[in-house]
Amino acid sequence: MTDCDLPAAVQQLVEASLGLAAETPPDLRRAVRDRAAALSGADRPAADVPEDLRAFVDKVARHAHRVTDEDFAALAAAGYREDELFELTICAALGASVARFERGLVALGEASR
Repeated sequence: MTDCDLPAAVQQLVEASLGLAAETPPDLRRAVRDRAAALSGADRPAADVPEDLRAFVDKVARHAHRVTDEDFAALAAAGYREDELFELTICAALGASVARFERGLVALGEASR
């Protein structure tokens, strides 16, 4: 995701989120992950995701504790199936959390210099 070295287990998780067979296409999962990462401080532009997903991905990235059943119901009404929503939620959460982890690693590296 960035130039910093992620632990192998974290890197495997990131790769699995995109490489395994899933209900959603890898490019959509990647875009959701990258948008959430950018919103969480990663040094890259926010990826473009479909408009009907944008607010949800932004909420997961910035305020995951505020995601409600109504958010999922709105996406289900827009045509997303439960398995797709699960995968996209995981990708958004993973993008946000790994971006924060990377920022922490950078800060530790700078503090030790």
